[in-house]
Order: sequence, then C-alpha cells, then structure tokens
Amino acid sequence: MGDGADGPDGARVILLGPPGAGKGTQAEVLCRRLGVCAISTGEMLREAVAAGSELGVRVREIMASGELVDDATMAEVVRDRLARQDARNGFLLDGYPRTLPQAETLAGILRDAGLSLDAVLLVEVPEDELVRRTLSRGRADDKEGVVRERLRVYREKTAPLIGYYRERGLLHEIDGNRPVEEVTAQVLDLFRAGGIH
Repeated sequence: MGDGADGPDGARVILLGPPGAGKGTQAEVLCRRLGVCAISTGEMLREAVAAGSELGVRVREIMASGELVDDATMAEVVRDRLARQDARNGFLLDGYPRTLPQAETLAGILRDAGLSLDAVLLVEVPEDELVRRTLSRGRADDKEGVVRERLRVYREKTAPLIGYYRERGLLHEIDGNRPVEEVTAQVLDLFRAGGIH
C-alpha cells in the first residue's frame, strides 16, 4: 500500500471493467471528490501527440496508420504521464493496463518512481445490460454483434487482470449496475472505511 514515506499519499487507483461499465463517468466524479487526476489511455495518447515530443511524433504516426499502440510505446507514454507533478499526488487510471504484461510494466514504472498502487476498482455490469447501454447511445458502429465481440475481447485480454490484482490484495469489486451516484457512493465508502488508503 502507498504510504507517505515514499512520496505524497494521494490514492493511486486503477479502474477496471468492460466497455460500457461507466468507468469514464466514475473517473470524472471520483477525481474531483478525491482530489487526484483522472488519466485515461486516450487522454494520455492525445497529450503525448499534442506535446510534439519525439515520443508524441511516434505515437501520432502509429495512430495515423490505424495500428494499436504497441506495449513498449504505451509504457513510455504511461511513464511520461505518471512522472508529471499532478500524478505525484495520486491518480485514477482508466484503460491501462489492459493485459497482464502491461500490468507488470505498470508495477515496474511505479516501483522505479518509489510508488505503489493502492487499489484496483473492478466495475461489474451484466453483459446484457452492457449491450443495452451501448446500443442505446445510438452510435453507427454500435451493432449488437460488434458490442458482444468487444466484450469477448475484453474478457479474453483484460479479465486475467482480475485474478492478478486479487492475488495481490488490491481488487475491490463494485456493482456498476446501479445509478451513477450509488456507484460513486460505494467507492467513497471504501475510502472512508479504510479499505483503500
């Protein structure tokens, strides 16, 4: 667990959960309530590109080609973002890590910075509800078959992280199948009860 001895003791938290579980919404609300920065994979990549650094140029070229950003480049982006002053006071990470190798990489990045994770929040929502939510947004590419395939890929690639973080005593399961305010309240209760510190 992060303690004040190795730097500022703001919470360092990962948000895990399938597409459509409401992680982005929770990240926005929680970062305001907890006084930490919310960092999404997309935001990190956009900021790297906007910075115009050598890394940003590389990321832009990868994204322009339609390819996924590879693990090694993504690790550089994450390392760069977490080194910024606002992240030293704690963060909510949404969208990274997505795989076990990325989880190991993140652990190394934090260890090198003298930091550690405080918690991993798993926002759980039944698959049929995830499909219903996503289809109700009405986006052109949100067809049921496509949505279910995204969920299948999530289970295959990201679900192994659940066991990884559970073994390390960091995982907290959150019932995301409720109104946003109730989900937020459950997370804040965890902090208040000392389940996350």
